[in-house]
Amino acid sequence: MTTIAPAFDRARLRTFLGHFTTGVTVVTYRRGPEVRGATVNAFTSVSLDPPLVLVSLDRRSRSVKQLDSGPFVVNILAEDQQDVAMHFAGKPLADDEVPWVDLESPVPRLGGTVGHVECTPWRAYDGGDHVLHVGEVTGLDLAGGRPLLFFGGEFPRLAEDPEAPHWSWSLDDPTPQRWEAGK
Repeated sequence: MTTIAPAFDRARLRTFLGHFTTGVTVVTYRRGPEVRGATVNAFTSVSLDPPLVLVSLDRRSRSVKQLDSGPFVVNILAEDQQDVAMHFAGKPLADDEVPWVDLESPVPRLGGTVGHVECTPWRAYDGGDHVLHVGEVTGLDLAGGRPLLFFGGEFPRLAEDPEAPHWSWSLDDPTPQRWEAGK
């Protein structure tokens, strides 16, 4: 007996997925004389041995076919780089405002970021309306700082208390008044 899946409400799924906080990255690359990038919040680690990361790009994006053809960089944006995220999502800044670093390099990257990983294409997989690009990490740098976050269609900020212990607001937080204050 064959069962047919019911029609799925894509808008409801998108809303649901928008309630998962992600970091914001920009994937940059050079192909010939052109330097390009795309804002991506679907980025994750895959493997430490070999060192692999994954970015997911919409099949309709201009960048989707470029990541298979040469090196690319995943730049983790800092919390003050919302304008950079929007630039690479289609709301352009003036060209001289994009914080390029190593612009003449085969792997141009962005300045002012939390960090970046340089990758060579490893595999690409069908992901429905997206293509899942796995890159082998060939270099990285971690400058540190506070990352740009995305949640519910907005760019929220991390809590302002940089001295808060790592368990702050978790179920392991030994400070009971934090939970009482959150009631």
